Amino acid sequence: MASESFPRPIGTHRRFSGLLAAAALGVYLLLIVGATTSLTDAASACSTWPTCHPPADPLSQTELAIAWGHRLTALVVGILVALTAVAAVLGDVSSRVRVAILGGTALYGVQIAIGAATATLGPAAITPGLHLGLGVVVFATVVLALAWDLEATTGGDDDAITTPEPEALEGESVSADARSLPSGGLARARLTAFAYFKMMKPRLMWLLCLVAAAGMALAAGPALDAPTIVATLGGGVLAIGASGTFNHVLERDVDQRMSRTADRPLATDLIPVRNAMAFGLALTVASIGIFLTINRLAAALGLAAILFYSVVYTLLLKPNTVQNTVIGGAAGALPALIGWAAVTNEIGIPALALAGVIFLWTPAHFYNLALAYRDDYARGGFPMMPVVRGGTETRKHIVYYIAATLVATVGLAWITDLGAAYAATVAIFGGIFLWAAVTLHYEQTEAAAFRAFHASNAFLGAALVIIVVDALLL
Repeated sequence: MASESFPRPIGTHRRFSGLLAAAALGVYLLLIVGATTSLTDAASACSTWPTCHPPADPLSQTELAIAWGHRLTALVVGILVALTAVAAVLGDVSSRVRVAILGGTALYGVQIAIGAATATLGPAAITPGLHLGLGVVVFATVVLALAWDLEATTGGDDDAITTPEPEALEGESVSADARSLPSGGLARARLTAFAYFKMMKPRLMWLLCLVAAAGMALAAGPALDAPTIVATLGGGVLAIGASGTFNHVLERDVDQRMSRTADRPLATDLIPVRNAMAFGLALTVASIGIFLTINRLAAALGLAAILFYSVVYTLLLKPNTVQNTVIGGAAGALPALIGWAAVTNEIGIPALALAGVIFLWTPAHFYNLALAYRDDYARGGFPMMPVVRGGTETRKHIVYYIAATLVATVGLAWITDLGAAYAATVAIFGGIFLWAAVTLHYEQTEAAAFRAFHASNAFLGAALVIIVVDALLL
């Protein structure tokens, strides 16, 4: 990562940023607990405010415990938000940070009043979704305050880098002559076989297969059958392999200029372009053929995923717009729809909600990698956000997209049967993800970027696993 020349913030600023981050996580925890409370109808077990009277029916003790948990969480988070507001008023912070946190604090008070009215007058007395919606607004104001504070205390205006001119890149390619091939036939065959496997981008497969599995689990629940699982994941693996292969073909010249991709099979001429294209087409045909054994919608979505990643993202978005990663997130979101369609032969709202989580998570995830490889992407001529707009703007957008992702997980909980295990998982791993992003603002090193990158993988992986477990077993 390119060095940045602005001075480090003092410890007081870092403590205030930590307090803001804690407040944001607290409000998020309250949101996800609130969505779970709404899902279980636990609020009906407590019709008094601010305390809950024990219900006459012993069977509702569980719902009472959930309602109490919501009330206590609201109290603790309210104190945390109030302390943050006091620190903003008394501390040396920018006016927009102060306005944002004070506005969020005022809305939090309104939120408490709405919660009290809902508890005592009944849900019918309040517009459906108003309580949760206002909570999202409170969360947004606190996150904005956090992002702006981090930008003010750790950012700079001179941290963007200039993409090298084409003539400056001459002579930097890794040629086939520099590649050492084994002399033995068996060793060559092994190397070639591994090269074909590498073109399929196997590192992407586990996470995208988990996305499809979560879509299937949400659609079928415990009734999910083994043939559907095998066919969907098998077709998905082949579709990912086809997309990766076409990506290698189309970016082979650029890959030679980037250190992280210079050893790819096509960049080193280990695999002829003609053979790679034939391999990609064979994978595509095999993938669609397997999807067709399920239904036509799954096959159409699988083909759309291949075309979107190979053509729309690789050829149109990636080399031409700074929003390439944002729009390109649709490629990673499509497996959620494929998984749902494989079970139901349609696209449902829960599938769209899961796809929304993946779509919003993608920039928050990939921007960390783009920061770590910023110079490399500049050599490749790709207009990634750190290259075009600099590290400060990229880190700020990471926080924005993490917040949007967390809100999407709340929406997913609200419209599905996901319960307490899901709420706890996304709250814990979401907190780790956000904290890694805050740390990245202060450390601004390649190691910190990779930690945030791995935290993003851990968050989504844990969320998808608990969705599958919750839907199938809980």
